[in-house]
Amino acid sequence: MVDILTEINIACPIAEVAEYASNPDNAPIWYVNIKQVEWKTPKPLALGSKMGFVAFFLGRKLEYIYEVVEWQPLKKFVMRTADGPFPMETTYEWTAMSPTETRMTLRNRGNPSGFSKIFAPFMKMAMRSANQKDLKLLKSILERKA
Repeated sequence: MVDILTEINIACPIAEVAEYASNPDNAPIWYVNIKQVEWKTPKPLALGSKMGFVAFFLGRKLEYIYEVVEWQPLKKFVMRTADGPFPMETTYEWTAMSPTETRMTLRNRGNPSGFSKIFAPFMKMAMRSANQKDLKLLKSILERKA
């Protein structure tokens, strides 16, 4: 089981952080490994929305479809792979630390199967590092806008 939890405090109101982070169109901007997003269902974002993602991770191109399985604006956003090489669930949670500071938590968890199961310990380290970089980039982008 891969279960990676990372978090960061961002000097922006919760509405700004949650709205930016939960917009799939912004993913290629703040996720280092995600290169493309394609909506598979009509906008706007809602429970059941599906998006195709193209990412590069550990030198491999990954294509997968995420489905929104939980959506509580300004609180929690959960996507789960509906199709892809690695069953994964991604959760964002936001907590207002003050009117101008938000803690964002990013959690990725899933069960690698087949050949990728062998590399799970290495994948955990690589995913943790990538998630930390992604949250730092998100923080930089949002705090620059503030």
